[in-house]
Amino acid sequence: MSVVLNSPNASPALHAWPGAAKLAGVRAELNYLAPGVERPASYTFEPPPGVPWNTGEVAPERVLIRDGRALAALGELSLDRSGFTSLSHRSALADFSDEAAIRSIYYPESEQLLRDATGAEKVVVFDHTLRDSTRGSRTDRSLREPVRRVHNDQTFVSAPRRVRDHLPADEAVERLRHRFAIINLWRPLATVEQLPLAMCDARSIAPGDRVPSDLIYPDKVGETYSFRYNPEHRWYWFPRLRSDEPLLLKIYDSLTDGTARLTAHSAFVPPDTAPDAAPRRSIELRALVFWPAA
Repeated sequence: MSVVLNSPNASPALHAWPGAAKLAGVRAELNYLAPGVERPASYTFEPPPGVPWNTGEVAPERVLIRDGRALAALGELSLDRSGFTSLSHRSALADFSDEAAIRSIYYPESEQLLRDATGAEKVVVFDHTLRDSTRGSRTDRSLREPVRRVHNDQTFVSAPRRVRDHLPADEAVERLRHRFAIINLWRPLATVEQLPLAMCDARSIAPGDRVPSDLIYPDKVGETYSFRYNPEHRWYWFPRLRSDEPLLLKIYDSLTDGTARLTAHSAFVPPDTAPDAAPRRSIELRALVFWPAA
């Protein structure tokens, strides 16, 4: 079921576009962090006996998720405005089951795509995750299940650590003096029918919505953001996203001048999902993006 946006409370950006009243959306549940929960933790591997995979109760909220295609085409949704956007790009790689091919073909191709999309001087891909809504699991690090909690992959504390982790020490010190970002390239491996990705407009996120959360690895503890519900959040998705329509998600930006700095996101279940919908298969690639000194 879809709804039509014709509300006096719709965002000014939507009203600025003459077709806003015809912009369709769906209402669906997103899993936010429950009120009062402080610093939840999630394991990336099977936790010790008696320890839950995730701490911190979730609170499902039914929200309006707008179709973002028309706004993205107009430039209203962009990395530096909303924190995410869509691209038109067909990968040269056909077989994403080959780990070596992903690294030798898809990584360099994606680095070039990100340089072209951002004007960056240097791009460093530091990892990727394959997901499958049927075969993926929490215990298989090579094939994960979609994440159905509202989150962002880094925090304002953990993002600079990534630079130190993946660059030589001297270069990291210099790069951290200038603008850098972490951007995810999210690509379906087949047309998305099940568990698509919803993204929250960065301009609608308040500082108090973010909750630093521990992400526990076998050898370290990372930090991500969970999010509390805010009725001002503006959510978007791209229905039936194809493999030649990758998404870019801003995970962190060092700029503090009003540029979008992050993107809350989550997989969700659209209300009209068919019982026999094909499983969602996707790859998300994470990259450090550096600009030259201003």
